Amino acid sequence: MENASKALIIAGAILLAILLITLGIYIFQQAQSTVNNSGMSQAEIQTFNSQFTKYEGEKVKGSSVKSLIQEVNVNNSQDESNEHQITVSGVTASASGSAAGYNQYLTSGIKNTKTYTVKITKYGTNGRITTIEVSENS
Repeated sequence: MENASKALIIAGAILLAILLITLGIYIFQQAQSTVNNSGMSQAEIQTFNSQFTKYEGEKVKGSSVKSLIQEVNVNNSQDESNEHQITVSGVTASASGSAAGYNQYLTSGIKNTKTYTVKITKYGTNGRITTIEVSENS
């Protein structure tokens, strides 16, 4: 009887040890996936890029180009780390600095009556848009 009691205690201790090891492995895997996913997911990158790709094309009206530039200005002003700044080149290459330290692109050179070609020319290593080129159509 005494041996059976000791065997049950040992078996319980082994089961408890296995449970603790399994719990430790689970917590480690959860922490590891959190560290690996500290950036943006693919869906978040697509959502970010879609706010600018909707303007891409060969015959974009001047008012749409102005809206694009305003969205770029908003993005650049909200990016406090300056890691995800978007550069607009071409017709809108003139930029003015601001107190926040980002470039604010000007829309004064864009005429509503003209059409423009908008091309996304560069993506960053994380897949986000970094450079947009705007040129006036003849």
